[in-house]
Amino acid sequence: MARTSRPPAVVTTRPRRGRAERATASKPAASTRSRVLDVALTSFGGRGYEATSLDALAAELGLTKQTILYYFPSKEALLDAVIASAAADLASNLEQAVRAAGPGWDRIEAIVRAVFRLALRRPELLGLLRELTRLGPPYAGRLAAELEPLVEPAVAWLESEMDAGQLRRLDARLLLVCVYSTIVGAATEAEVLRAVGIEPSMRSWAQRRRELLRFLHSALVP
Repeated sequence: MARTSRPPAVVTTRPRRGRAERATASKPAASTRSRVLDVALTSFGGRGYEATSLDALAAELGLTKQTILYYFPSKEALLDAVIASAAADLASNLEQAVRAAGPGWDRIEAIVRAVFRLALRRPELLGLLRELTRLGPPYAGRLAAELEPLVEPAVAWLESEMDAGQLRRLDARLLLVCVYSTIVGAATEAEVLRAVGIEPSMRSWAQRRRELLRFLHSALVP
């Protein structure tokens, strides 16, 4: 008796997606997360942390509050993520400026110019630094922890420049804090003026930068 042959089984297993397909599928999620971070940075750095609500952020983004909470389980978690993102952006800008600068005073001048460019291009970034300083612990400490990898190299460089006679002999760590506060304060003054209804001009901004460079040069260079 002849054996009846069975038709081949149909394979219904879904083929595995390639790396490019998986990356494409993850893009909408990454894009939504980035949008939330960008709008939160603008709000935290402009209106302030306490004045920003998740409901307002959701409305501005055209999302639901639950969507934001999917990526960031609380407002504080969102602030932590904004701090990490802003610190990485600030560090990238400063490192790029330092790499392109010469030794000694040229490097300090490059940092000042980089911060002032950020004040024009990303005012919300420096606004966040000001807001974290106002909030104090533990928020300011979180920013300090994010920027810690920049501190030790900066201190070592300042001390080496002092040893070489390029800069005045001072406490390097205290000098770093003073220079940081002076630069950020001068660069963010424009946003303070806007907050009280005064639109600063490019001329006054450029003059403020020149005066700051002159002040730092007289204070630091022997």
